[in-house]
Formats: sequence, structure tokens, C-alpha cells
Amino acid sequence: MGGSARNQGVLEGDDAPGQSPYQRLSQRMLDISGDRGVLKDVIREGAGELVTPDASVLVKYSGYLEHMDRPFDSNCFRKTPRLMKLGEDITLWGMELGLLSMRRGELARFLFKPTYAYGTLGCPPLIPPNTTVLFEIELLDFLDSAESDKFCALSAEQQDQFPLQKVLKVAATEREFGNYLFRQNRFYDAKVRYKRALLLLHRREAPLEEQHLVEAAKLLVLLNLSFTYLKLDRPTRALHFGEQALIIDQKNAKALFRCGQACLLMTEYEKARDFLVRAQKEQPFNHDVNNELKKLASYYRDYVDKEKEMCHRMFAPCENGSTVGEN
Repeated sequence: MGGSARNQGVLEGDDAPGQSPYQRLSQRMLDISGDRGVLKDVIREGAGELVTPDASVLVKYSGYLEHMDRPFDSNCFRKTPRLMKLGEDITLWGMELGLLSMRRGELARFLFKPTYAYGTLGCPPLIPPNTTVLFEIELLDFLDSAESDKFCALSAEQQDQFPLQKVLKVAATEREFGNYLFRQNRFYDAKVRYKRALLLLHRREAPLEEQHLVEAAKLLVLLNLSFTYLKLDRPTRALHFGEQALIIDQKNAKALFRCGQACLLMTEYEKARDFLVRAQKEQPFNHDVNNELKKLASYYRDYVDKEKEMCHRMFAPCENGSTVGEN
């Protein structure tokens, strides 16, 4: 999303004499505020539900002033945009209204009148007073945490009054938030979200016929926790959650792999080999598992060589003919 798409849109439409590019562009845009203060033009359709009022959104955006090709504000240079919560992190009223009209994957162009943007004063020195601005916004994803936050604030007794599907939905939302934080390399924050999900699932007693749903949800969270603790360089905890996952599914290749990685970091080579060989048995052509086994073999050879060298030094003959360790 850049100047080319913006300019293409500006040049389309009727070239009425005396009208500015934004005025011409506005003639074919949809009024979503009811007073033509926020106008929208969809560049690429999205799919699914509309953004909810309390959602946290993942967006790419660029803001332009009229007659300028370069944006005055953009987050498109970021590899991973920051998750922003509506009503808190979004400062422009027009952008919030615009986002509420969007679906996942949608790319749209908006015009914000001053009332919905930077007001009568503007934002010196970048934004002059009473300025209409154009924003291109791409909605990558959104997560609605309002329901999850409210549910997690309830007591255990209050949570038990809700059906199991509600608990599973909230736990899934917490896991999705954890996944987003993990992708941003915010491993500590991801761990907090995963643990919230796991606590909800541990506390809930489900009927026998629905227990498999809880176990399946737990398995996903436990695998994520194991991976997160590996990233946090805490292999003991990674092994703990990996083994918890194996209680649910003893042949789970990911759980076996995580446990093998953890044991390798702990230099427990026999245990690492056992886990990794079991993982390889489940997925013989898994590139990561096979590479980890090669790494284990290399580490073990180095370990044996160092042990031999240490023993050689301990019992090597001294200058007087005795050996170290003799009385």
C-alpha cells in the first residue's frame, strides 16, 4: 500500500473544474459516518465478520496530505505491526470508525475531514489546521478480547455457570493472543496468555462425552507453552509442559520434539535421543526432527571427546613419573 494506489484513486472520476483531487475522489466514496466526515473506497474486499467495537486490530496504514505522494505517517516499514486496541491505541476517530467497517484482509482508502482527524488546530508542523487527510488501511487481522477479559475477571464459581463452549472460546482467544505475541518475539507476554488459557481449561470439569474437546484445547496450549519456554531459555519448564502434552497424546510428534530439544539444552543426551527417536518414528521425514538428531550426535561426540581429554589429563604421567591422583 503506497503512493501508487493513492494516486490512481485520485486520478479516477470526473475532472470537475475548480475541484481539488480529494474533492473529486470524495464524489465516488461511501459515507460511513452519516455526515460525510468519513468517506470510504474499498480497494480489495475482505472476508468474514466486521471488526467488533472492543477488538484489538493488526493493521498496516499510511496517511497522506493532499498533493503529497509520500505519507506523513505510516507503519508499513515495520515487519510486524503492533497490535492496537480500539478506544485506547487508535487516536483518530475517523480511523476507528473506518476500522469498524472493515473485514479481515480488506484494503480500503479513507478520507477523514478535520473533525474526524486532527481538528481545527491540526498537528504542527506536519498537519496544517483544518486539514482533510487520506489514509490507506489494510486490516490484516483482529482479535476481540473484550469477551475474554470480562470472563477471566469472573470468579471460578461464576465461570462455572457458563456452558463449556464459552470456556473453549475464551481459551482459544487467549491462545490466539499468545500466538500473536509469540510472533512478535514477546515470549514472556505470550507465556502469560497461554497460562491464562491453560488455567481456564484446567479448572473446567466437562462431561465425559465432551472431555475430548477440553483435552484437545489443552494440547494446543501445552505445545505452545513448551515452545515458548524454549525461547525463554528455560528448558526445564519446556520439558515439563512437553511431558504434560504427551500425557494427552503420547505419540504427538511436536511434543516429543520439544521434549527432545529441552533435554538437549539440559545436556541430558540419553533422554534427548529417546524423545527425538520417538518423534522420528511418528514423522520419519520431518526435517526439523532429523536435523535435531544430527545436532544431538554432534554434541554427544564433542561431549565424549571432552570427557576423554579430561580423563587423559587426570591420569597423565607427571614429570616425576607418578600420575595425578596417586597417593
